[in-house]
Amino acid sequence: MGNSQSPPADPRLASATRCFAKRELDELRTLFVSLASQSQSSSKFISPSVFKSYFRIPGSLGDRMFDLVTQKRNDGMLTFEDLVIAKGTYEKGSRDEIEQFIYQLVDVTGDGVVGRSDLEVVLTSMLDAVFNVEDGEHSVSSHQGVVDIFLNAVTFSEEVEGHAEECMSFTDIRKWWSVVPSARKFLGSLLMQPDPGSSDQVPNLLISENISPEMLLMKKEYAWHIAGALSQPDVEEWKLLYHSSIHGLSFSTFLGNISNGGGPTVLLIKDTDGYIYGGYASQPWEKHSDFYGDMKSFIFHIYPQASIYKPSGANTNLQWCAVNFSSESIPNGIGFGGRINHFGLFLSASFDQGHTFSCTTFDSPCLSKTSRICPEVIECWGVVANGIHDEKNDNNVIKGTVLERFKEDRNMLNMVGIANSSK
Repeated sequence: MGNSQSPPADPRLASATRCFAKRELDELRTLFVSLASQSQSSSKFISPSVFKSYFRIPGSLGDRMFDLVTQKRNDGMLTFEDLVIAKGTYEKGSRDEIEQFIYQLVDVTGDGVVGRSDLEVVLTSMLDAVFNVEDGEHSVSSHQGVVDIFLNAVTFSEEVEGHAEECMSFTDIRKWWSVVPSARKFLGSLLMQPDPGSSDQVPNLLISENISPEMLLMKKEYAWHIAGALSQPDVEEWKLLYHSSIHGLSFSTFLGNISNGGGPTVLLIKDTDGYIYGGYASQPWEKHSDFYGDMKSFIFHIYPQASIYKPSGANTNLQWCAVNFSSESIPNGIGFGGRINHFGLFLSASFDQGHTFSCTTFDSPCLSKTSRICPEVIECWGVVANGIHDEKNDNNVIKGTVLERFKEDRNMLNMVGIANSSK
């Protein structure tokens, strides 16, 4: 069935077939038969529209994927052999084979060059695919600001004769994927069978119904970007634990609110220069006189460019949380990376100042316009691991709205005499 479109002795087919177990090939055959039937092709091929609809690949990105899977024949007919060869390369090939395939995919015009306009189209299609099913209201214009922050993280080093715009090499795109892993994760999963009930790339952001989403720094697009560097259990749900506009710039209130979660957190800061950045803390924020944490922590840029900086392995100066120390050699506050008084990111215990320097811990640049920062808004989100919150801290974590939990936290702080004066 469908053999008319591929050479009978195609070595790529034989090689790709060996990548699959018999059960996987049977499942792939069943999928092909179903989609070919929807294509009204007498079970011979899958049409472009059915392919794009099933795999949920919108616009020009879907057209380009269909072109690559059908081996650029331009006949509008995707055969079973095409599907086996494409999935064998795209999903089961070596890292180089997979990423070369994706590099061709990003060349949406198919002219052999990946330009800035290609990447802009890909990013728009990507955001449509990730968010449209849920929101149904995105457009190119509404994506533009978000597309720009991802484009700002790209190095376009190629100068191609006959192309006026900036172009990127294969090395450039690999560097981009290293700081925008959500893009690599998305582009590497397009031919996987979709799960209708799954939103496994975007955390569910939990806030009180009394809090307007407009006041939050964290947007769904930002959460998707940050989540690209996390394992699946840490991408399920994020719960707002602290917001400086609700509680004031208070270190004690911050520590009180996040103590209930006891797990990983995402810290987000907007400073008075308009820059947005932060860090993922894999360990709870607890009093220490030295650096602590593990290699799962990282820091990130959001605005004006979106980039993630994972541990380089140069040292283990990952998290810092000093509370009520009197020595100048142990600065009170929270931070990530670098060294004492020269952190990759640091907020003083006053919560009204801090700094960010380039650091070897994350091989990261200064995250703001200048090294000294003045926070305007600080947010902290607790990562809710799937299934764990039902068994632990159920009364504190799950029951009640976020604001109700804020009030409970404040009551506890009042009991010990450390609630702030912004009540």
